Amino acid sequence: MVPYRFYDDEERRRWQNPEKILADIGLKPDLTFIDIGCGNGFFSIPAARQVGNKGKVYALDINDEAIDRLREKALKEGLTNIVLAIGEAEETILCRKCADVIFYGIVLHDFASPEKVLKNAEKMLKPTGRLVDLDWKKESIELGPPSRIKFSEDDATRLIKAAGFRIETVKAVGLYHYMVVAKL
Repeated sequence: MVPYRFYDDEERRRWQNPEKILADIGLKPDLTFIDIGCGNGFFSIPAARQVGNKGKVYALDINDEAIDRLREKALKEGLTNIVLAIGEAEETILCRKCADVIFYGIVLHDFASPEKVLKNAEKMLKPTGRLVDLDWKKESIELGPPSRIKFSEDDATRLIKAAGFRIETVKAVGLYHYMVVAKL
């Protein structure tokens, strides 16, 4: 992954509402949610609340310090439905055909091989599941990574289609992001 500045949750909430985004993709109790490139849990923690005790959240990141911060947050809230994993998304299959939602929260453009990451998603997603890519618009702004590494909506949909997915929706999410929702 390409390293760049991490935002603390309070700062990030000024321009991104994880609970609303998760509700908009239909996350609800009892589902299994996989957060690839989860960082310190900006989406994993609210997802764990939304899926409840009978649901499950898998949270994967390459950064062990981010996973440690996520572990602390989960313990503080008493969330026991999060399975934490440290590793490269290109090399990690967290489960087979178990996920209702596989989520990339502003990270797909960061992977060394997004194609391989998406192929791994295909292995983890239930036949009825959805893949969600929330990412930065390919614009030059002060937030986020440099424009040169961002994927445009067309780039993202092309990659997702090439991995065997069918695009359901592509829409703007706030001022800085777009979201692609796809199915197998």
